[in-house]
Parts: sequence; C-alpha cells; structure tokens
Amino acid sequence: MTNRNRIGLTWISFFSYALTGAVVIVTGMVLENIADYFHLPVAQMSNTFTFLNAGILVAVFLNAWLMEIVPLKRQLMFGFVLMVLSVLGLMTSHSLSVFSLCMFVLGVVSGITMSIGTFLITHLYEGRQRGSRLLFTDSFFSMAGTIFPIIAAALLARALPWYWVYACIGLIYVAIFVLALCFEFPVLGKKAAVQNVEKEKWGIGVLFLSIAALCYILGQLGFIGWVPLYATKSMGMDLTQAGALVGNFWTAYMIGMWAFSAILRFFDPQRIVTVLALLATVLMYWFISSSDAAMLKWIMISLGFFSSAIYTTLITLGSLQTKVSSPKLVNFILTCGTVGTMLTFVVTGPIVDKHGAHAALFTSNLLYAVVFVMCLLLGFVSKHKLHGHMSSH
Repeated sequence: MTNRNRIGLTWISFFSYALTGAVVIVTGMVLENIADYFHLPVAQMSNTFTFLNAGILVAVFLNAWLMEIVPLKRQLMFGFVLMVLSVLGLMTSHSLSVFSLCMFVLGVVSGITMSIGTFLITHLYEGRQRGSRLLFTDSFFSMAGTIFPIIAAALLARALPWYWVYACIGLIYVAIFVLALCFEFPVLGKKAAVQNVEKEKWGIGVLFLSIAALCYILGQLGFIGWVPLYATKSMGMDLTQAGALVGNFWTAYMIGMWAFSAILRFFDPQRIVTVLALLATVLMYWFISSSDAAMLKWIMISLGFFSSAIYTTLITLGSLQTKVSSPKLVNFILTCGTVGTMLTFVVTGPIVDKHGAHAALFTSNLLYAVVFVMCLLLGFVSKHKLHGHMSSH
C-alpha cells in the first residue's frame, strides 16, 4: 500500500461520512418545503423519511457480505449511478411513492459508502492511530451536518426548489467517484481468505460493544430529538433558544472529535470510553434535573464535547477484537448503531405521548448508563491489547 494510495482512500472515507451526515441531518431543514410540495401535513411527510433510514440500515447490514463478493471500487461506481438516478427522480417526479423510493435509494447509497469508508479506515490504520483516524473521519459527518443546513437555508431563501439541496449533496459523491477512479482498493473475500486461513472467534466483548453502540445512538438521538420540546414546554425557552441548545451540542461534538482524535493516541481506548460514558451519563442527568435555564447551555456544550468520542471508540474497539480487522465485525457494530437510529422515534414517541418530553430524556439517560456498564464489563474481556499493536504511532 503506497502512501499516496492510503491518503486517497482516507479521503474517500472522509467524503463517505460527509455524504451520510448531509443526507441525514438536512431532513429537518427541507421537511416543510417537501410537505408543501406534496400537499401533506408535516407529521405524515416525516414518516416517508423512515425509507431513508431503512435504506441506510439495509445497506450497512448487507454490505458485511457484499464487500467480500463485489469489489469496493465497483460498489462505489454503482453507487454513483444510483445517486444520479435518485436525484433525477426527486427533481422530475411529483409522485409520493417515487419520492419514497428515491429516499430509500439515497439511504442505500449512504449506507454502502459509509460502511466502505469505515472499513477502509480500520483496514489502513492500526492500534491507537486507527481510533484517532476514525474519530477524525466521523467529524466529517458533523461537519456536513453543520454546513449543509446553511446551504439548504441559502437555497430555500432564494426560493429555489428543495430538490436542489439534494443535487448539492450529490456533488460529494462526484468527489468520491473521481477519487475511486484514481486509487487502488484492498482486495477482500476469496483472494484475501487465502492469506488468512484461520477463522477467528469474535468473543463476548463484541456483544457488549454492540449493545453499547445501539444504546448510545438510541440514547443520543432520543435526547437530541426531544430537547427542543422539553426546553420550550418545561423550561420556558423560546424556539430559537431551544434550537441553539441543539446547535451548541453539535458544534461542541465536532470540536470534541478533533480534540479526541489527538488525545486518543496516548490512552487505552477501553479506559477512555468508560470514563467518557460515565461523564456523559452524569452530564445528561444534570441537564434533566437542573431548574436553571441559563445553565442548560453549558451542560449541553460539555455533553457534546465529552460524548463525541464514544461511538467511534466503540467501533475502534470492535475492530481490535480480532487479529485481522474483519469487515463483518465492523459492519455488525455499525448495524447495531443504525438500528438505534431506526428505533429513535419508535421508542421515544410513545413515551412522550404518555409521560411527556422529560420522560423521554430520562429514558435516554438510562440508555447512557447502560453504555457505561457495557464499557466497564468490556474491560474484563476485551482483546484489544492483544491485537491492537497498542504502541503509540
């Protein structure tokens, strides 16, 4: 693997996370415009975005096997064709079923590229360097989540149709496509199997990591999803202040990722993720039990910063549970996290209906406590020190 090639593949990983971040996070910005376009109530329209999440889940799940059958470069080429077709579909069709199908395809394309991006980083880097690279890669998800709502707002303010937002997101895939043409990809499957005859057992640590990944994403998105309602109804804030809380969280999250991508090189990933999970659980509890509205902003910034490294460190630890980084294992933990995304409103919606937003936030807090317990238990069974080449690079 030449250095030039490694850098090229790393950039593909960066863009793959940016693509998924843009597709997922821009939903809230364009929802009202799309609802108007189809003459539907916003609540009903939001259900069609379940197709987007379903597409991501299906792609991440299936790609654990597909990666070993279909070469990575060919998958990215095929993804480019699907991306162009789905954006054209959004631009030309007035049918709700075509819209839902295009959303599903967008989800599939995002899921495929994200799982390839994650695998490339775990394949190209080892030990602590792998953790810091994954974190930096994941920060592109938040970066797109910060940049694309601004682009969407600018386009919509100029009275351009909402589908131009997706055309702009498509430009990220153009960059992936061009890079994919220029660089060589690692070979997986049958050819790679020759070099690695022995099948490795995953071990119980993978179970703990999977539960932690699911609970973390479900807890985080459940929390972020209902903070605006809680802030306006229970804490007497206006909508702008409530929105600013969410903005503060994601900005601190992005800064946290950059900070931890440097810090992680010097610490054992299992210890640091346990400490961060404990801190995040305590901060979240402080947020939901605080009666001082002015304090919430600072708690939210701290929570964003300290929880930013948790998910990526879980994936890193997962990839270090076997001697040779296995795409199936990495994808399995990613899939568990994606299931958390899918379940967000399925789990928290009924809780809010029956007991209000505070109860949903408390549920998220309990899920974070489960993440802490799983990370603690992992300390007794993790194999990352055996396989991780844990020297600082």
